[in-house]
Amino acid sequence: METQKLSVKAFTLAGGILWSIGLMTVGFLNLKFPGYGQAFLDGMGSVYLWHPQIASLESVFILGGMAFRDGATGGLFFALLYNLCSCCCKKKSE
Repeated sequence: METQKLSVKAFTLAGGILWSIGLMTVGFLNLKFPGYGQAFLDGMGSVYLWHPQIASLESVFILGGMAFRDGATGGLFFALLYNLCSCCCKKKSE
């Protein structure tokens, strides 16, 4: 019985896109509605140390780029770990 494996490339790309869209959405909404998600953005500012703490279009794109890198890294490790575990945990054929 063949075990299903995740596509590492696809999962890496999906993780990067998902995390960057999430953070950039909050950043854009914060620009349009000052104060929206400010506590979340302050928390992310403590994680992403190179992120400028001023509310600007440039800072949203910088945050999006850093978030893409981290989301892609997380997706990569998740897919690799899943594929490793799926080989070890497959049912034995009778």
